[in-house]
Amino acid sequence: MKKNTMQKTLSLFLGALFLAGSSLALASAVPDKAQEKSAESKAVQTQVDKASADKAASQREKIVEEAVAAISETEKALKALNDGKTDDALKALEKATGKLELILARDPKLALVPVSVDMVTYDLYADVDTVKAVIKEARDALDDGRVQEARRLLSSLASEVVINTTSLPLATYPDAIKAISPLLDKGETEKAKAALQAALNTLVVTTEVVPLPLLRTQYMLASAEVLAEKKERSDKDSKLLDDLLKAADEELKLAEVLGYGSKKDFAPLHEQIKLIKDKAAGGKSGKGWFDELKKKLKELF
Repeated sequence: MKKNTMQKTLSLFLGALFLAGSSLALASAVPDKAQEKSAESKAVQTQVDKASADKAASQREKIVEEAVAAISETEKALKALNDGKTDDALKALEKATGKLELILARDPKLALVPVSVDMVTYDLYADVDTVKAVIKEARDALDDGRVQEARRLLSSLASEVVINTTSLPLATYPDAIKAISPLLDKGETEKAKAALQAALNTLVVTTEVVPLPLLRTQYMLASAEVLAEKKERSDKDSKLLDDLLKAADEELKLAEVLGYGSKKDFAPLHEQIKLIKDKAAGGKSGKGWFDELKKKLKELF
């Protein structure tokens, strides 16, 4: 098994959900092209991309080479059996067992050992009103029993980074591998193949989802805080501060309508942004204005 680390970005816009000639293409809330992101959203995109990549990289650092090698040897053993090479399979199983014993010797209590990490970014190019309209359309379709139309409508309503970590389960995998050799000694090759495949099927995939609207909000607020603390702001700076707060509030609305939290979760965040706007009115500046907002945003993450 290769220690592959996949990173993929899917830029989604709702119009891409439908094929030409689809009955849904007529009189639909779905736009026929991607909607433009705000200037504030574009300005923080580099930071968002880096934060996502760093998160995936921190997971990749946990990958254990011996576990990767153990799975690779398991796959080699299965291939050898399929090719009728029992001796090669036994050698591969011996190597796999040695790698697993080394891992267990280091930490007998370890439950899951990461072997691969992949990251996929789903970036939605649609505003809040469009998403709401599409959700309503999907509800109407469900009410009418048009389940597949509703499924297609809802399939791209996501704006997130998904990090999948595949791990080897030490509670079961080593024993499963050790049980193969006795089967081969008895000449039960087919049972050994099935057992090997079953062991490979026990790999555990854990998923972490990072909502992009919340991540963008975080970086917009960081820029806004610098401006809010600036004494004697210029009119240009004050406008930029106001634009950042509006854009952050809009990102929160998008996160809410996409279901990354409840209305109850987001209400305090919207209220905090309104309070900051009021405090900053007339060019006023100050420190600590964003503390409560950052705290609540962190709790939502």
